[in-house]
Amino acid sequence: MNTHQPPSAGTTPFWRNKTGIVLIMLLAIGLFYLAREHFSHIAGNWPYLILLMCPLMHIFGHGHGGHGRHGESPVNRRDQEGP
Repeated sequence: MNTHQPPSAGTTPFWRNKTGIVLIMLLAIGLFYLAREHFSHIAGNWPYLILLMCPLMHIFGHGHGGHGRHGESPVNRRDQEGP
């Protein structure tokens, strides 16, 4: 027995009704104050965070170009990459 009814054409999405807008604004205000209060903790560690980003970008980054073409010469790679 299928009791699920499709939404009628007059219903609005959650983020467009009054309750959704209020909750989204409260969440945005809360995130702003959370970030503002904890910024001083993060600001003192910027050099370490930047250094930590380097290995993470090498592990999780996939936009380096040239990976997977180890058997080709550099001249052939330039010809295939285009202008």
